[in-house]
Amino acid sequence: MHIPDGLIPITHAMVYLAISLVFLAYSFINITKKVDMGERLVLTGVLTAMTVVATSVTVPSPIGIPMHFFIIPLVVLILGPLSGFIVSCLALLIQAFSLGMGGVTTLGINVLDMGIILSITVYIIYNLFSNINDKMAIFLSTVTGILAATLAQIIILALANTTSFEVLIASLLPYYLMIGIIEGVANILILEFISKANNSILEIEKV
Repeated sequence: MHIPDGLIPITHAMVYLAISLVFLAYSFINITKKVDMGERLVLTGVLTAMTVVATSVTVPSPIGIPMHFFIIPLVVLILGPLSGFIVSCLALLIQAFSLGMGGVTTLGINVLDMGIILSITVYIIYNLFSNINDKMAIFLSTVTGILAATLAQIIILALANTTSFEVLIASLLPYYLMIGIIEGVANILILEFISKANNSILEIEKV
């Protein structure tokens, strides 16, 4: 899902970067006020490493945008949406400058759809359904978050006239629906394992 350099006009990219920087600044200010920073920093580092690895394993798509798993829904479910913003930004920075994935000019775009939009959606959907059934909430929030990020990317690409909206929908949405379902099931199993092995991790304040 990483959008590479050269695909989006620089004027568009600068707007998306400005939006992402506002969210990241807000996240950093609020997270640093938390008293559990020691454990939170460790988990942020571990989850960032997991995100870098998982999103580096890609499958080619028909329109040249690589597809991959996300891990960000898991970050949000453990640490909260603001931490999702931070982890996505750190992972994308590492990938852009060390692994040549995504792009430098499109960093703000990638953070916006894979970090901000995905994280907010996961957080909202999980909280809507968690009182009904926790496993259902985990699954639905993961799938919906990934689909929301996909739709955001489709709109961004369509606004840049890279190809038609219809082609983007047909090319990306079915693939990421499948990835969302797989990752949703995986998140249920991972969180169930964590709750049995060390439930204190899941008791960290979600911010």
